Amino acid sequence: MGSEQAARYFRGVLDTIAAYQPGRTAVSPDGRSYKLSSNESPYDPLPSVVEAIAAAAREANRYPDNGATGLTAAIARRFEVPTDHIAVGCGSVGVTQQLLEAVGEPGSEVVYAWRSFEAYPLLADLAAATSVRVPLHDETHDLDALASAITERTRLVLVCNPNNPTGTVVGEPELSAFLDRVPSHVLVVLDEAYREYVRDPAVPDGLELYRERPNLAVLRTFSKAYGLAGLRVGFMVAHPQVAGAVRKTMLPFAVNHIAQAAAVASLAAEDELLKRVEAVVAERTRVRESLLADGWAVPPTEANFVWLRLGERTVDFAAACAEAGVSVRPFPGEGARVSIGSPEANDIFLAVAKGYRRRKQAAPAL
Repeated sequence: MGSEQAARYFRGVLDTIAAYQPGRTAVSPDGRSYKLSSNESPYDPLPSVVEAIAAAAREANRYPDNGATGLTAAIARRFEVPTDHIAVGCGSVGVTQQLLEAVGEPGSEVVYAWRSFEAYPLLADLAAATSVRVPLHDETHDLDALASAITERTRLVLVCNPNNPTGTVVGEPELSAFLDRVPSHVLVVLDEAYREYVRDPAVPDGLELYRERPNLAVLRTFSKAYGLAGLRVGFMVAHPQVAGAVRKTMLPFAVNHIAQAAAVASLAAEDELLKRVEAVVAERTRVRESLLADGWAVPPTEANFVWLRLGERTVDFAAACAEAGVSVRPFPGEGARVSIGSPEANDIFLAVAKGYRRRKQAAPAL
């Protein structure tokens, strides 16, 4: 069968879509490897969570609870929301896909900042929705421009707060003013994948805002602060009509039994987990301050990563990091996102960044 004949099977949009690229792992000539490209937690799961995973693994011959009732109840208790306000999925990106499948159809529009989470355009295209990208202003969301981009065709607006990959945030006054401008027929999705790392008191908690706003939904994940990136558990909190629609679009058994057990155990061990988050926040401060002291321009970040606006030097800088066994996330022509890892990994990265800047002193300012 020729490729021309096979192409008739598939939607034309696939010809325009590049597959999602996960963070890569670099290895130095001496075998060192420090993965700072995927915003993962540098810590292993807690012992109590490992025990829950091991126990659940003994039941892997059984299908998981498709409704994730135990996990949903645990989320409801922890965040003091009704169970019918919750939908779970395969990571927050999986819930985003469920949302877009619920609203997307030819002629519909999805509005989001750019650059923001790189899965947004991919998922919007696959849902047959038209992406409307609104440029960032000073590395963060331009909420006035986002509001102005809404039309009668707009179904959904995505606001990533903190924003991935820049780490920047919008505060409560400007976010509330933006939400007041959004028509009731448009769903606003507040992507709070990095909420646990936020220390700026001006940044609102979406789970407080959503209660009085029927067209606001909030995304959270167990992949980052909870350290379960390999198990893929995310959830959404929204009013029942929204949560119910998103539950309908979930692939059956999308959140497996082991993942559900690990997430429940992580919620039970949250106090211990959040001590680890504090350690990451402390390292974030150290890394950013060190970069600033070396002359780099690094926007304030409330996530578990920093952003370097490198422009045409992005790929070159990523290659310099890779030579030392440090993988970062380059966005060619724009910049590099660097996750906060262990102190050792962060030290190696900072040494590379210092050396790179010294070698480029004769070039235009970074």
